[in-house]
Amino acid sequence: MKKIAILQSNYIPWKGYFDIIASVDEFILYDDMQYTKRDWRNRNKIKTPQGLQWLTIPVDVKGKFDQRICDTKVESNNWVSDHWKSLEHNYSKAKYYKENRDFLFGIYKQAESEVFLSKINHLFLLEVSKYLGIKSKITWSMDYLATGSKTERLISLCKSAGASHYLSGPSAKDYIKEDEFSGEGIQLEWMDYSGYPEYEQLYPPFEHGVSILDMIFNLGSEARRYFKVVK
Repeated sequence: MKKIAILQSNYIPWKGYFDIIASVDEFILYDDMQYTKRDWRNRNKIKTPQGLQWLTIPVDVKGKFDQRICDTKVESNNWVSDHWKSLEHNYSKAKYYKENRDFLFGIYKQAESEVFLSKINHLFLLEVSKYLGIKSKITWSMDYLATGSKTERLISLCKSAGASHYLSGPSAKDYIKEDEFSGEGIQLEWMDYSGYPEYEQLYPPFEHGVSILDMIFNLGSEARRYFKVVK
């Protein structure tokens, strides 16, 4: 049995994203798809005393309506210092900020030299997965031969990767044709993001849908206890 998941890369995503990585043998970054504006590809949320705040990587999209995520470039590397200043300002009083500051700052310094958004996202996903003890293989959709559109393309990726099981996020229920997976001998499963426990978080009220960095700063290595799969 081999289980895979296929998702577009996100910038420092929330805990559910890492749980789905941990739930599979291979996690495929679906970044040869069209870049979408005002999405999770280049931004995510953190908590502040004034409420939620977006951390956004500025990318070059003007006039490039059909460009793929993997071809999307950052406009400059100024975002690195801006994002780190926001994190320092809003999380310096978190319980595990000092313990994890150098680790996370090191990732940001590596990201400073990257030109492509996908590579930046990939870097954070790899390093945070290691921190959480997630051992799933992370690959690119570009590494495989895939044809068709939507469901057909996902099935093609599954077959190319040798998958017997496909784990999908619940939002894909709007377009995935389940019978086509079963027709190809691939068992389709759905990720359940409900029922996560709350933890001690700065700036109430509690918010589940923020960047994983919130858990790292507030919980440190204990963050694993608040996942469904990562333990």
